[in-house]
Amino acid sequence: MPKRLHVELGRRYRFAASHRLHSAQLSEEENRRIYGKCNNPYGHGHNYTVELRFSGTVDPATGMIANLADLDAFVTERVIEPFDHRSLQEEVPAFREAVPTTENLCLEIFQRLKSFPSAKLESVRIEETSNNSFEYAGETQQ
Repeated sequence: MPKRLHVELGRRYRFAASHRLHSAQLSEEENRRIYGKCNNPYGHGHNYTVELRFSGTVDPATGMIANLADLDAFVTERVIEPFDHRSLQEEVPAFREAVPTTENLCLEIFQRLKSFPSAKLESVRIEETSNNSFEYAGETQQ
């Protein structure tokens, strides 16, 4: 029997969304001091690039670890449609309480995608701007 190879798959997606960085746990002054211009009451937007990394065993019949059409449909349903051209804190329930930082966005996207049935989600990396990117690789076992 031939050896089944373990491979990693990277896939990139894009969406545009707005947010306001503001914590109900902080005073107005603290919010302005910590978040600066990102605390603008009218919010601001980003063109996010999301890089996903999955791993799995190559299926000998298909030669793939996951069908990209299935992956695209899964990501579109769980991330792109709910987030694209939305105000994160106003239209995405997960951010009604949590501050919609890109760190928290990584965590939320990981939670939404970790149940993809064909391959294991290894990490979510989000590029917010040309200077800022964030990555989450799930909980580590200690």
